[in-house]
Amino acid sequence: MDSGVKYARNDGTHIAYRVFGDGPRDIVLIPGTLSHVELYWEFPPSEYLLKRFTSFARVIVFDKRGQGLSDRVAEQTIEERIGDVRAVMDAVGSGKATIYGWSEGGAMSLLFAATYPERTSGLVLCGSPAAYKAYISQEQHEARLKLLDEHWGEGVLVPINAPSRANDEMFLRYFGRLERASASPGAIAALVRANFAIDVRPILPTLHLPTLILHRVGDKTVPVEQGRYLAQHISGAKYVELPGDDHLLQAFEQDVLDRLIDEVEEFITGERHRPEPDRTLATVMFTDVVGSTEHASRLGDRKWHELLSGYYAAVRKELGTFRGREVKTAGDGVLSMFDGPARAIRCACAIRERVKPLGLQVRTGLHTGECEMISDDVGGIAVHIGARVASTAKPSEVLVSSTVRDLVAGSGIKFTDRGLHPLKGIPDEWRLFAVQQ
Repeated sequence: MDSGVKYARNDGTHIAYRVFGDGPRDIVLIPGTLSHVELYWEFPPSEYLLKRFTSFARVIVFDKRGQGLSDRVAEQTIEERIGDVRAVMDAVGSGKATIYGWSEGGAMSLLFAATYPERTSGLVLCGSPAAYKAYISQEQHEARLKLLDEHWGEGVLVPINAPSRANDEMFLRYFGRLERASASPGAIAALVRANFAIDVRPILPTLHLPTLILHRVGDKTVPVEQGRYLAQHISGAKYVELPGDDHLLQAFEQDVLDRLIDEVEEFITGERHRPEPDRTLATVMFTDVVGSTEHASRLGDRKWHELLSGYYAAVRKELGTFRGREVKTAGDGVLSMFDGPARAIRCACAIRERVKPLGLQVRTGLHTGECEMISDDVGGIAVHIGARVASTAKPSEVLVSSTVRDLVAGSGIKFTDRGLHPLKGIPDEWRLFAVQQ
């Protein structure tokens, strides 16, 4: 997935872009409020979307003017922004492409398709409104601007756009970094003001091209009625509602993300080629650092990254000892897999002790179930349960599901019953057990 950053020019403004894959069709991705052609696509859900898309298309991503690695111009019109899309397509030799816009990138995609129908083979809109002022009052708009001005760079968009991750320290830290890298507070305020004035409703009846509209039914940022409105006013549009409440792509659950990609692939190619994933019974272990935001603030970036390196080295040492497999890391979180639950528990306890001299505490959650092997990644309901168990754990606690506790009967490992707990997004209540110290 490595791809260098290059620059297209539109009237003297440099627009940063990257190209992934070499498929027979082109997809141009029009970003939402934030864009950074490097950081945005490093986050696992974003990278996964790219990998799936490149299986059937060449994917072109770019930073809007004023953001990311593009020139930080102060003023921008919608005409200039759609001209930037054309400039990027020209730079990569794309005569015609599917234009995929998400969130506020939808209006820009609609205007590009209306202005350059000869360059647009199809239109995909995800979580996009036709007009912000149709559902946001002037007072709400001003309050949003004030919030962004006072808290930009702290992950301020997460509680708004991904409420399920509002208390996820790792996610907040990642998103705060993305906010800071994407735009300054003044630049993002100018963009939000410009977007509030855009109303593409008058052009919808003029569009006569293949269109796919995707919207989450409980979207808290852009109400689902906005997606339905687009579908009703664009001739022949296909409309698909996806389950869930979060607006941010990075917060989409794996099954919802796969559904979205399947719909886009079928829309573009006429078929779905996602192979049936391999399934295996495994124990998943989630480990993350307690109070990482406070550590990072106290130590500063350089010393915090040095400490994180020591933490990762400790985790990997114990994974090697107990024959665990590291699946992926994100921030200070590590997802690992084991083919035996007892070894997973003993590994978790060893990690807990090994990081204490570093001045760190970890919380750990384990669950055993059927997992879907997706290339080098792992998915399925068992992974969701493991993540929810970890989020329930206390500092220095190794918390397991009742499934894990039952499977290690006779191993000599002792547990304390932590009672029944609801696990967000998982049916029923689950009895959890803490491994005794």
